Amino acid sequence: MKYLVIILLLLAGAFSSGNAFADNRYLLSGTVLDAETGEPVSFAYVHIEELNRTAVADADGKYQLKNIPAGNFTLSIHRVGYRTQTKEISIKEADEVIDIELRPTVLGSQSVDVVGAAENLEGSNLEHASKKVFGSDLRQNLGNTLSQTLSNLPGFDERKMGSAPGRPVIRGLGGERVLILQDGIRSGDVSSQSSDHAVTIDPISAQEIEIARGPQALAYGANAIGGVINVVRNQVETSVPSRTTGNFTLNGESVNTGGSAALDVTLPYKDVALSLNLNGRLADDTSTPIGTTKNTYYRSTNNAAGISWIRNWGYIGGAFSTYFNKYGIPPDPQGHPEGVDIEMEKFQYDLKSEILVNGKFLKVIEGDLSIKNYTHKEIESGGALGTQFGLVTTNADIKAKHNSLGFLDKGSFGLWGEIEDYAVIGAATPDANSYKFGAYLIEEADFGPLHVEGGLRFDWVLNSPDREFNSNLIGEVRERSFPALSSSAAIIYSLSSKVSLGTSLLHSFRAPSLEELYSEGPHLASYSYEIGNPELDPERGLAKELFVRYQSDRANAEATVFHNGFSNYLYAQNTGRPNIRRPDLNDYQFVGAEAVLYGGEFSGEFQVFSNFVLNTSVSYTIAERKVPESEQQNSGYDSDTRPLPQIPPVKAKASFKYTKSGFELGTRVRIAGEQTRTGEFESPTDGYTLLDAFSQYRLDGGNLLHTFSLNVNNVLNTEYYNHLSRIKDLRPEPGINVSFLYIVYF
Repeated sequence: MKYLVIILLLLAGAFSSGNAFADNRYLLSGTVLDAETGEPVSFAYVHIEELNRTAVADADGKYQLKNIPAGNFTLSIHRVGYRTQTKEISIKEADEVIDIELRPTVLGSQSVDVVGAAENLEGSNLEHASKKVFGSDLRQNLGNTLSQTLSNLPGFDERKMGSAPGRPVIRGLGGERVLILQDGIRSGDVSSQSSDHAVTIDPISAQEIEIARGPQALAYGANAIGGVINVVRNQVETSVPSRTTGNFTLNGESVNTGGSAALDVTLPYKDVALSLNLNGRLADDTSTPIGTTKNTYYRSTNNAAGISWIRNWGYIGGAFSTYFNKYGIPPDPQGHPEGVDIEMEKFQYDLKSEILVNGKFLKVIEGDLSIKNYTHKEIESGGALGTQFGLVTTNADIKAKHNSLGFLDKGSFGLWGEIEDYAVIGAATPDANSYKFGAYLIEEADFGPLHVEGGLRFDWVLNSPDREFNSNLIGEVRERSFPALSSSAAIIYSLSSKVSLGTSLLHSFRAPSLEELYSEGPHLASYSYEIGNPELDPERGLAKELFVRYQSDRANAEATVFHNGFSNYLYAQNTGRPNIRRPDLNDYQFVGAEAVLYGGEFSGEFQVFSNFVLNTSVSYTIAERKVPESEQQNSGYDSDTRPLPQIPPVKAKASFKYTKSGFELGTRVRIAGEQTRTGEFESPTDGYTLLDAFSQYRLDGGNLLHTFSLNVNNVLNTEYYNHLSRIKDLRPEPGINVSFLYIVYF
């Protein structure tokens, strides 16, 4: 802890011309109002993007943000039922009172007004290229896992293995190609390794969920070619609220007799902010149209307590959180006929700080330090321990944001490091450590209606087993190091206040993980015998994207085409060969292949009549790898390409809803095509059509805001199979499910 603070202070002094901190801090306050009625808007979320300062308006619409330095900032305000507003503001060495008028809308939470400095060009800011899920969208789609919550976004799918273990897949890319963060910090689990491993982040306490691609993703890693998902919980508060704030959540669903509850509270005391997050989930086995899927229960809780000290120079704070989860993996006649129970726990310690710098060059310096101790046990029938994973992860990051410099409007640079201490019991996989270091630079510039952004990142990775030896199965186990440079660029051109065009490029790098290099042994929960490859080269990819956006008071639409090429795509290939030690399990060999994933997406939201909204989306990904000549000869495969496994089929969604005065009522159709483009020994899946119904209601009651959501998914109890489910050959997806969600904000 003390070393991080010392580094922050030294950097502040080095770049601030002898004055380490700005002496003057100011109060930004005001009232959030309805633009049509002039009435106060309660419980609006106010955010200064450059400083990561947040506040929640009270029941009278009043908000306060303290300790704001002089300068130009971007103020973002969102509230369910209103268009999100992005406003350029200026603090001129005095307290500022800025009232905000929000325009009511029947469209969803992605509706954005840009007001002020950008010539009123909506969509000209690159940060709008990233999706944010909050408000009614978050409540309508809130699931028991992060991947289920995001699965209805265009291009998003869910890799799963029962009810609890699910992980997001974006445009066919999953695993370590999608980085999952909480409050900007990596999750510190092994969910990217295998489909039976759950993500140790519960979405029930999320204030919002951010998805980023392109140059901004380089701040978090060089391997996020699929994207970065950040769950915002604000466990370490960045400002002192003017009053006690929070929310209480209750949720229940019928398909598994499941329920959950959560309490989030922030308490102010002088210059200190205390936060408390408590939640718990439980569910029994899941019902399907053809019966109950055995051993799909779960019991989980994810709790945190944080404290922040906020001063005129910035803040410093810490949080301690725990995650406990016990869940079942369904039986497999060939692997584990009685199923496997998984017990996981994680203890996490976070330290975060921000220093506001009074310098001509630097604006702010941020730092964080996180230590996570994760344990994962797979319990076989009779209570025997099958496999146990242990992972201690230490992350440190320091980032500086600077003011305009020449033609550059703003930018950031930083250093990042990670140490992983990894151990496996129940397999021949050796204990190993991974040491990672990264340095990055991200810059932005505006030239009238043209916005340009670029980023560079250098990474060095050292993967070191605890001993070097020759394995008869995987070869020479030895230390490997991987240095590399990654880059990204993005351009957005605003043709008008409603239409913008854009493109982005990302040249990614991913060093082979410890599992991909050194795994050796049975993994019953995922029905596999995993075999590493110590000779693997790094994965390199080039992501290309073109998009066009339209935004108006009555419609939002976006169309995208993408192409991701890999010179060495790493994945676990099902060889179809029974393992000589465990004939009941097939060998899964980690290999690298030349591969390409490409496709397109469209999403649109249209106000058809004054109170009716049509929402549509469609997405499709094609993925294939190049087949070496030797493999063609041995297998008799007569083509030089072959589909990659675990790629979703074409999907489309359409919903129609009525909304008025805080009430919503609607229906949704989800359609998936058949998937016959399958990888080695992978079975195809049929297409399906599902019908859903949903409703929401908001009630302002004095100092409280009540929200109620009632959803019915798979109304017709249709039998269908998710192509990304590892149990799709055994059991279908859940049947009809009635869920109720209540949240009260105070």
